[in-house]
Amino acid sequence: MRLLTNSSTVRFGIAFLMLGCMATMCLLWFTQKEQKEMDERKMETENLAKEAELFKLRQQLQPHFLFNSLNSISALIGSQPEQARKMIYQLSDFLRGTLKKEEQQLVNLEEELEYLELYLDIEKVRFGHRLSTIINCEENCRQMKLPSLLLQPVVENAIKFGLYDTTDDITIRISATANNNYLEVVVENPFDPETSSPKKGTGFGLSSVQRRLYLLFARNDLLETKSDNNLFITKVKIPQLI
Repeated sequence: MRLLTNSSTVRFGIAFLMLGCMATMCLLWFTQKEQKEMDERKMETENLAKEAELFKLRQQLQPHFLFNSLNSISALIGSQPEQARKMIYQLSDFLRGTLKKEEQQLVNLEEELEYLELYLDIEKVRFGHRLSTIINCEENCRQMKLPSLLLQPVVENAIKFGLYDTTDDITIRISATANNNYLEVVVENPFDPETSSPKKGTGFGLSSVQRRLYLLFARNDLLETKSDNNLFITKVKIPQLI
């Protein structure tokens, strides 16, 4: 009888321990599940905030260019109506392309360069013979990826600090190369050191590019600027995600 009582006590103790272990495991499982759901909600909120900021950065770039283009069209209507009409068609194509690209996070370089050349055609109507461009792109990097609409503000910055403070003709050079696992795009523009301050010329355009690169790749070293004699150089590096 005593042996039976001791055995019952042991069995009760084992059952209690097993029940306690199961309760602890269930508690841990529910805690981990709740933590995972909280982490997922936090990540989703952060992604939504990042997407909203990226969208805002892209939207803020267009009005400046649009206002300049409309002012140029207005000035051309009286003196060069054919040029004004041409610029309206180009601007329409440019804005249509912008709307299509808004939903795309990454595009290949070839597509981005086509869009950039349309932008440059509009600027060449504005500035006439004063602006010329040279684009060199290695064949092996044409299908490499970069954030859509990334190059326009870089080139716009080059035009601003190459043309606005001089009456001379200028040539802006754009080159794209593949370097290890990076797409590197370099934009070079001449500047007059007596009338221009390119080191301070990294206003909203270039800062927005740097911010977009940080939001997408979590790095602050993907945009570099330097001046070499009378040349201002901007380099953008885009990691190629595998």
